[in-house]
Amino acid sequence: MKNYRITVLKGDGIGPEIVDQAMKALDKAAAKHGFSIAYDQQLLGGAAIDATGGPLPQATVDACKASDSVLLGAVGGPKWDGQPGGNRPEAGLLGIRKALGLYANLRPAVIFAPLRAASPLKPEIIGESLDIMVVRELTGGIYFGDRGTEERDGVRSAYDTERYSVPEIERIARVAFDMAQKRGRKLCSVDKANVLDSSRLWRATVNRLAAEYPDVEVSHLYVDNTAMQLVRDPGQFDVIVTSNMFGDILSDEASMISGSIGMLASASLGEGGLGLYEPIHGSAPDIAGQDAANPLATILSVAMMLRYSLNEPEAAQSIEDAVAKALTQARTRDIYTEDSGCKLVGCQEMGDLVASLI
Repeated sequence: MKNYRITVLKGDGIGPEIVDQAMKALDKAAAKHGFSIAYDQQLLGGAAIDATGGPLPQATVDACKASDSVLLGAVGGPKWDGQPGGNRPEAGLLGIRKALGLYANLRPAVIFAPLRAASPLKPEIIGESLDIMVVRELTGGIYFGDRGTEERDGVRSAYDTERYSVPEIERIARVAFDMAQKRGRKLCSVDKANVLDSSRLWRATVNRLAAEYPDVEVSHLYVDNTAMQLVRDPGQFDVIVTSNMFGDILSDEASMISGSIGMLASASLGEGGLGLYEPIHGSAPDIAGQDAANPLATILSVAMMLRYSLNEPEAAQSIEDAVAKALTQARTRDIYTEDSGCKLVGCQEMGDLVASLI
């Protein structure tokens, strides 16, 4: 029997609640499909600051590097707002991505059929289905560029630098091209090439690589137009590839098209198959401990883990099918409507239901 070692970073806020439900689903899928999971729980974010003084202990980095994959809940909260920038919970998240060399973030935006009415877009705009994959560069750009504050002529100012190299753009573009080949063979590269030099380099590099993928239809859009097109005609997109900050923003927009940010999973991948899997939403400290969180994005993140890192596609499909069935029976508060005909449930009951349907 195969045994996989998973490092678990529950994090802050609703993180522990949603991760517990994802582990429940993962254990059930493992039992059904003939493999086992060994968990190693470590600290990240605010929980790590409280315990060790910093958001990313070396023990966490070491455990993640020794594992087959990493499952993360969420980090952050107002409790740690007074921390300096380099010691905030979010610095731990950026740090673990960098330490593990996770440069490609996959964020699928999918509408499950039972949730079509939950989308803020009209049914005729959504169409019969929606399945967009946002491929976001994760270790470069403005989040990792030169930054600082300074006094100039007696005026306090701050700066953050957007910088990309050709190798950084090439490796994320290849991930996106490969993904497009396995899907609808359409790739939209998003930039701001009418203003930014870094975007002009991005566009030129993507265009050069396109010659190696003649079966993929390549288009380019400015980021502001892309934001408009996502709500005007989301069905035109298959795979979107873009920079760190643009991808952060656009994937959140795409998530709301699908009905709730509580439904969207993500995978952060590097070389060698190691991945970090997490919901794209935050730690929601306002509902932490109330059994009100939606665990489905985290459960679907586990399905992505099974598919992309552990090479257990049948187990991944069984979780995704169970989520689809669960949505015909029950909803958490963020996706519940009185006319849905579904039962209103909490985080734990939703996790129990999904596990029972695997």
